[in-house]
Amino acid sequence: MSLFILRHGEAGKFSDGNDFVRPLTDAGATDVTHVAEWLKDRGVKFDAIITSPLKRAHQTASIVSKIFNIENNLINWEELRPGRIRTEFYGKLLSEQLFKQESDVLVVGHEPYLSSLISEIISEANSSSHIVLKKAGLAKIRITSQSAQIIHGELEWLLTPNLMKNISK
Repeated sequence: MSLFILRHGEAGKFSDGNDFVRPLTDAGATDVTHVAEWLKDRGVKFDAIITSPLKRAHQTASIVSKIFNIENNLINWEELRPGRIRTEFYGKLLSEQLFKQESDVLVVGHEPYLSSLISEIISEANSSSHIVLKKAGLAKIRITSQSAQIIHGELEWLLTPNLMKNISK
């Protein structure tokens, strides 16, 4: 299985006391569109897109799903809300019949959850790494082993939106 991990694009300012409904800004939507087009131009395909239900993440996932023409494979997961426990995510990911060993799955969510998720998956036992995933940043991890409590994998990509734009030139 390969996990593509995408942080939501730039979101509007937190102003009304409800962080769950902040939408993407126009710049954030543009960055996400460029990331999705960059992926599609490289022949990437997704079996599913799983996203946090918060508005900015869902909008990010929706943009990608439209560009890839897989709107029916867009799934909201409560396990991707900020502050959730990563083992809940691992357990659900591994229990879903949708995901097989050869699946390519896009995960869309928030910081610091996603950076911690990436760091945990790519770190060996008794060691640690620290990754920072920028807004509309993308990581690709090839899963090498898994259990109900943890997933291990190899980091193949860690890209910022600007880097993807420069690679396209």
